[in-house]
Amino acid sequence: MNLIVNVSENWAIGKENGLLFHISADMKFFKEHTIGNTIVMGRKTLESLPHSKPLPNRKNIVLTTNKEYKPDGVTVYNSIDEFLNNTTDTENIYVIGGESMYRELLPYCNTAYVTKVQATVSDADAFMVNLDENPDWVVADTSEDFTDK
Repeated sequence: MNLIVNVSENWAIGKENGLLFHISADMKFFKEHTIGNTIVMGRKTLESLPHSKPLPNRKNIVLTTNKEYKPDGVTVYNSIDEFLNNTTDTENIYVIGGESMYRELLPYCNTAYVTKVQATVSDADAFMVNLDENPDWVVADTSEDFTDK
């Protein structure tokens, strides 16, 4: 399984259920990696998407403990175990957030696509696990720096 995330230097990922950064090159990177694949998210992440609708051309999975939650176009699982027991092709799965999904599914991931923005966000309310401080994770590749225009 993979995870894909955009973080600040202090590993902040969100504020008030929204993204901190909207970088066109990063959005393109996200789309290129997730189109045609499965994306896994929490309920709040789905609700933060435009019109609270699933992303097109992907299988959208939501993990929530709310057994009544049944949005259109989404497969819902009520536990990590239920999700894992119904998953076979983990190579083409991307965890896309939020904070609790990254934390809970990180042990099942073997690749993390991290876009790190050179900014520190002090008022964020959602954070990714700091992979720089995790000895189980190593940087395999780094792209050139880019700026959003």
